[in-house]
Amino acid sequence: MFGRKRRWRDQIRSRPFPPEWHELLLKNLAYYRALPPRDQLEIQGHVMVLLAEKNFEGCGGLAMTDEIKVMVSAYAAILLLHRTADYYPRLDTILIYPSAFIVETTLPGQGPIEVEREEVRRGEAWQRGVVILAWDSVRRSFRNPRDGYNVPLHEFAHQLDMENGAADGLPALQDAELRVRWPEVFNAEFSKLTGDLDHNRPTLIDEYGEESPAEFFAVVTELFFERPAALKRRHPQLYEVLQAYYAQDPAGVLSRRGEPNEYV
Repeated sequence: MFGRKRRWRDQIRSRPFPPEWHELLLKNLAYYRALPPRDQLEIQGHVMVLLAEKNFEGCGGLAMTDEIKVMVSAYAAILLLHRTADYYPRLDTILIYPSAFIVETTLPGQGPIEVEREEVRRGEAWQRGVVILAWDSVRRSFRNPRDGYNVPLHEFAHQLDMENGAADGLPALQDAELRVRWPEVFNAEFSKLTGDLDHNRPTLIDEYGEESPAEFFAVVTELFFERPAALKRRHPQLYEVLQAYYAQDPAGVLSRRGEPNEYV
């Protein structure tokens, strides 16, 4: 079964990538533009497989287009570059709204009482095979590629986190040394963020990362690809373990290709 799937994916990746999609990525994705041609080709192959395997649905009146599907798939593909990819095996469907959407949540109250409320969100990742994105937030991500805020990278990082179970900030790690190093670094950095916020010290890492280890992992993934030089300078050990996990060096890629990668 696995061999057939691999051969089928090889066939999908070998198909010609439409030139207009390549131009779309060059225009809108600064990181893709900075990659060498061989890596761009790998991204293209991943995009082709994701488009073939995942179901894309427009919600809230949004008409699905090639631009939307290709751009969303490209962000998902960036997190797979240079890695043995199984293409988000728990993910079946990507729902895309035109803008922020409302979800009903239940929060614990006093005693047995639960409080229901509505929350406005721009992205969600479910363990049950769904990613939800707001298209205007995806567009913001490629129009402001160095602000450290990237909804699609955040949500697809959650999907990676959940491949080995619940979202806990500890994705599947193949390297034995990294399995030891990861919790040491992430626990220390998570505690540092909490302490800095408690004492009103400025932080590079967004305060939303304090919500949970899972959110911390997703938030620092955004920084790793959007503000890599700043992350490497101010949190070198965190950058090091993310570099080992993602098998990429965004700070080096952007520096070598002349793309701006510093926003302090």
